[in-house]
This record gives sequence, structure tokens and C-alpha cells, in this order.
Amino acid sequence: MQLFATPELSPLHFEEQAHNVGYRAIAGVDEAGRGPLAGPVVAAAVILPEKFDLPFLTDSKKLSEKQREQLFPQIRSQALAIGVGIVSPVDIDRYNILQATLMGMRLAVTRLRLAADFLLVDGLNPVPLPLPQKTLKQGDSRSFSISAASVIAKVVRDRMMVAYDRRYPGYGLAKHKGYGSREHMAAIARLGPSPQHRLTFRGVREHVRTP
Repeated sequence: MQLFATPELSPLHFEEQAHNVGYRAIAGVDEAGRGPLAGPVVAAAVILPEKFDLPFLTDSKKLSEKQREQLFPQIRSQALAIGVGIVSPVDIDRYNILQATLMGMRLAVTRLRLAADFLLVDGLNPVPLPLPQKTLKQGDSRSFSISAASVIAKVVRDRMMVAYDRRYPGYGLAKHKGYGSREHMAAIARLGPSPQHRLTFRGVREHVRTP
């Protein structure tokens, strides 16, 4: 018997399938910040109740900043558990962005106050934990649990980047959140990388200044 069959019926399809075979603490897992030139990668894991009220919940990239900020406290108040994992630029450079992302996801899951018994993971790579799980390409648009995790990860990371902008002025981190905008690239060339830049990334490594 196929455990998880298609077609997909709704953004709760995979959660319902998992419930139907006996899982009760199903965590959606997603990350924010794989692509930027600066800042951490932030992962989140969210276990939603079977019934919740989260209007316009979807992939965080399809939401405005205002919508994400509105959803953030609603998810926090309604979720059964939320875990967040943050991996620094230093560790991104040390391990590469894929491994750093998986480290962040693992941290997020292990920090859930309610232990997950099944994971729905955005992307193609499973979380390195001995838990049953399903990876979903574009899962942040296909599963409400993953959508909720994407919003938590994105808001946490964006708030961190606003704080880093005050600490490292001149790069515009609050505006572009570390992504490689023309303004950001020009600032890196002019000022050199800050401690929050990923030194192994193209667009940054060319401007590393050795003593």
C-alpha cells in the first residue's frame, strides 16, 4: 500500500494523510536565507493543531511583509509547538549552505517543546534526524505546516537583518535583507565584507581584504 498517494487535495493533504496512518505531532519545516550574501540561515519547525484560523497563510515569499508580520503572532499563539534554528555566516562558510541549512532544520526540530513524530520538509533533502519524514518540492505552497514554518523563519531572519543593519551601517541590510542587490554589491566593493557576510559566496569573496 502506498503511504502517501497523489493527487494532492488541499494544503492540508499531507497532514491529513499522516494523521490517517497514526502520526499526531506533524511538524512542517522550512528555512529562510539560503541565497543572500550576508546574514544567517534561519530554519523553523511548526506543529499546527488540527483546527486553526490563519487567514491567507501560504508560502512566505507570496506574502507581503505586512502580511507576514500579521501572521507571525497568530502562528505563535495557535501552534502547538515552534522551534527555530539559526546557523551563522561563519558556519555557512565552514560547512557550505546546504549543510548549514540542514543543520538549522535539525536544530529547529530538536527545539520543539512537543516532540514531532513526523516531518514535512520543504525541498528535496531530508532533515538529518531519525524521524519519519516526507520532502516536498515547493512544499511551502503545498502544506500549511510548511507555510507556517516559512513565515516564522522569514520574519525571524528579517528582524535579525534589521538589527544587523544598525550594527553594520552602510550596506543597507535592513532594506535588502542581505540579498545581492545592486546597492548591496556596490557597498561590499566599497566597504569590504562585514562580519555578517558569507566570505565564500561569489560577490563577497572577491572583496575579502587580507591584512
